[in-house]
This record gives sequence, structure tokens and C-alpha cells, in this order.
Amino acid sequence: MTKAWRGPAVSLETARRFSIAPMMDWTDRHCRQLHRLLSRHSLLFTEMVTSGAIVHGDAARHLRYDEAVEHPIALQIGGSDPAELAQAIRIANDFGYDEINLNVGCPSDRVQSGKFGACLMAEPDLVAECVRAMRDATDRPITVKCRIGIDDQDTEESLDRFADKMAEAGVAALYVHARKAWLQGLSPKENRTIPPLDYPRVYRLRQRMAPLPTMINGGIETLEAAEAHLEHMDGVMLGRAAYHNPMLLAEVDRRFFGAEVERLDLLQIMTAMASYAEVQLGQGQRLNNIARHMLGLANGRPGARQFRQILSVDACRPKAGPEVFMHALSVVEDRAEAVAS
Repeated sequence: MTKAWRGPAVSLETARRFSIAPMMDWTDRHCRQLHRLLSRHSLLFTEMVTSGAIVHGDAARHLRYDEAVEHPIALQIGGSDPAELAQAIRIANDFGYDEINLNVGCPSDRVQSGKFGACLMAEPDLVAECVRAMRDATDRPITVKCRIGIDDQDTEESLDRFADKMAEAGVAALYVHARKAWLQGLSPKENRTIPPLDYPRVYRLRQRMAPLPTMINGGIETLEAAEAHLEHMDGVMLGRAAYHNPMLLAEVDRRFFGAEVERLDLLQIMTAMASYAEVQLGQGQRLNNIARHMLGLANGRPGARQFRQILSVDACRPKAGPEVFMHALSVVEDRAEAVAS
């Protein structure tokens, strides 16, 4: 039986105003725990999970999350077989995600070899078939995350055609990374920086697709830049900036959602994450798997380098516990007192 949809703190449509991008090997449930602590209203995404991993693997391991904390949350899924995607979605229904997002933007070699991700931008008809199959398998909204094009595609003609196919298939929203993906000649890392950003192309797409919600992603480094994009778009999606400098998320609820919320300080965040880590360690998790997401919390503060070192090194030691977090915090606090005196 499908679990009752408990619902997010804000409506899904509102949450899309500011979202944190799905990032492989980064936005796991420990990362999302931290991000939700910093922002209650942002839309969180899982890492991409392939349809095959859900159907043929340990679905619970891939799909479980903290239902009491992580909403609003979207599951990002990768695949190109409509029947398998539908089967995966039926399994995912039991986990109560707020949104299901199909990855049509990842340029990695592993994704290409599996015929999903950005290479699917060359096959909009197949993607549309996948979207229809996914919609038939759930009552949750199906969305797509894509690039503005791949390789030698004309980004005006090909992106419009792709978006039209998605709209016809009934997607609830589009998330567009404002770069091409060069599948031939560039590594996945190079694809994050070398292809030039083309924000005006995404703005034009949003105008053309309205009222279909269209969000922009790619190269957005500050909240000021995100606010500027919102003059043209329905929402913004931050990726690496939010991950490497997580404290910027502490301002998101106030600036993007008009929420009167307490801005947590570093002491409150580290204390909360220490409590979370204690529970997770009791369930067999390792401290370094949590600590690695916290390295940027003290960026710009005296003692930040030692803070990162403690979390990077001490958290990997055998039997490391939550006291590592409090030790890292004490270094920053001691340095702050020294500077103030």
C-alpha cells in the first residue's frame, strides 16, 4: 500500500522557487539532513538513482530518507526504458516522494553507456514516452532536468522541440542547466565549466513555455545572482555553491520565501548534526560519511582551515564519534574569541 503523502512544509510549487540540485555522490541523505536544517522550504533532490537499481537492486537502500525532516523532496531517477521506469516509479510510490524527476542532463560516461542522462536529448520522442509511462505509474508530478542541448545541436531549434515534446507528454515542470553537454571531447568535470553558460536562452524558453514552470540551473554562485534570475524564471537551482558553502542556505527561507525564521548559528548547527550523527552511528553509519558534507560550514571564519582538517581527518579515525564535531566547533569559537580580544 502506498504511504500517505505527509506533504512538505510549503507547497511543491512554492518550493521550486529555490531548489538544491541533485549531485551524484554528494546529495545523499546525510547531506540533505544538513541542508534541510539550514532551509526548511527549499526543494531538495536525491542523487540520481537508476531505474535498474530500484527494480533489480536494494530499493529501500536507494530510496529511504527521513520523512519527518526532508520534505519537500524530489527523487531523481535515470533511465530510458519506459516499462522499467514505470516499474521503478511504482516501487518508489511507497516512499512518498513529493516529485519524481527524470535525468536528461548528466554527461558522465557511465550514464551515456546506459543510454540515459544528457544523451537522451537527441531522442525527445523516447523521453516523452518515458514521461508518459512514469505519469501512468504515479499520482506524483513528473518533471525533467535537461541541458540546453548536446554536441552540435542548434540550441534554439532542438531545445524548443525537446521542451514541446515534454509539455505534450505532461511534465509538471522543467529544470534547465544553461550549458550544452559535450558528450564527445569533454569529461564530465569539464562539462560543468567549459561549455559557456547561456542564460538568455533559458529565459527565452521560459517565456515560450509559460505557464509551464521552468527553473534555471548552472553556474549560480550567490543568492544575489539567484534573485536576479528570478526576474526571468519561475525558480532557481543551486548545485555546487550550495554544497561547498552550505551556510548561504541559512538565508534562503527569508530571502526567497519571505519566511520569518530563526537563522541558526554554527553552534546550533553543529549541535544538531552531532545529535543526528549519534543516531546514525548507532545504526552502523560512519562519522566521515556525515562529516564530509559539513566541511564548508565555517568558510570565511577564523579557524576554518583547522575546522575542515578536523572533520576530514579525525572523523575517519576508528570509533570517531560526535565529539569530533564539537572539537571542530571549539577551534572556530576559540579563534573568534582571540580575534575579538
